[in-house]
Amino acid sequence: MSVIVKKLVFIITLFLSFFRLCEAKILELWISSFQDQIYYEKMADLFAKKSKGFELEVKAYGFREMPDKLGVALRTGEGIPDMVQLDETFFGVFLTGPSPFLDLTDLAKKSKLDKTLHPRRLEVFTYQKQLLGLPQSLSAMMLYYRKDLFEEFGIKPEELQTWEDMSIIGEELQASRGQRLLALDGTLFDVLLRQKGSDLFDEKGEFLPDEKVAIDVLQEFAEMSQAQIAVMPDRGSIFDPVFFSGDLETGEVLCVAGADWYGLDLFQQFAPSMEGLWGMMPLPTWRGEDGKLGPRTATFAGQGLMICKATSEKDLAWKFLEFVMKNKESNAERFLQGNSFPAYLPAWKNKVLLHKHPYFKQSMGNLLVELADEIPPVVVDPRRPQAIFLMQENYFGSVMFGALSPQEAISQYRDAMKQSWGNR
Repeated sequence: MSVIVKKLVFIITLFLSFFRLCEAKILELWISSFQDQIYYEKMADLFAKKSKGFELEVKAYGFREMPDKLGVALRTGEGIPDMVQLDETFFGVFLTGPSPFLDLTDLAKKSKLDKTLHPRRLEVFTYQKQLLGLPQSLSAMMLYYRKDLFEEFGIKPEELQTWEDMSIIGEELQASRGQRLLALDGTLFDVLLRQKGSDLFDEKGEFLPDEKVAIDVLQEFAEMSQAQIAVMPDRGSIFDPVFFSGDLETGEVLCVAGADWYGLDLFQQFAPSMEGLWGMMPLPTWRGEDGKLGPRTATFAGQGLMICKATSEKDLAWKFLEFVMKNKESNAERFLQGNSFPAYLPAWKNKVLLHKHPYFKQSMGNLLVELADEIPPVVVDPRRPQAIFLMQENYFGSVMFGALSPQEAISQYRDAMKQSWGNR
């Protein structure tokens, strides 16, 4: 082959390679869960079979790290991804100005996702009548309990319908055996508010719209804490790996409240040797004036998928998100990988999601389906992330340990929010 022909072949090959590179549509997705990276890469491979030339680069960051990196990218206008996975706890951080996320309202209606995703979860990613994200998980709370120790102490799950029941039985356990019943931390505060019909904000933006309910919640659990019925972990968090290897494995406490992902992920990751020892039941609640039980669940955290306005591939990004949300294998995969129970209602017919879970020897899916209609709403507000973390880090523990009274904590809580946000 002559030198001229060789050069010609080289040029043509180079041109074809460049053409293929230009033809391929490479999208970038930032996620806030290292565990999810393999999952999204697999979903991208499945989607690419239907959309030729589609490629996805998945960048996984930590739960708190990803929102920080996204904030920097949005402020500088450099390196903004096409899509992001964002936890609802941080969602409000990006609502203080014009939304950086695409309004998905019309797209969701066209695809019927507005009817097939759980309405309470859609609300979590809706602000000023714009649907800005698609919820991936139900994130419904339940009570995880030690089945073996409940049997040993003669406690039946159905006896713990209300928080008052928890207090009464916990007092008996403490008096007769010195046994603590419940572990908790500050992340439970707004869950309890919503169980009691209130929230951190109301629709008009008022912070702690029912102050009496907020004080009553803190007072009730402070009394349980002082009686050693409900206790906080040594390092203040029920998400700490040391809490699992310490308080839970040693039987220091018999119950802990957590969302679906808490059991699917953290229990299996940090306490694998306790397989079969933990059961699941509805979250205790309060009775209304009519004597009926209030909601036996609420939600905490949970991820959603958003499309950044800066992307040049809005249509393709939407098609990928729609595929991920609707695909039967996709919904089952996240559950089986120990991530979460899906918010996509048609997926609940999948028997894989309803089988007995191998770790709990009980069907998590059946319990969640039973509780799903009881989920109370969440009022979305740009100040919600700060309100959650302020209570968790500064006030809840102070009340539980007796350093502040509930009234003092709520007063300081209000002042701290006012200093940050003025009179809003």
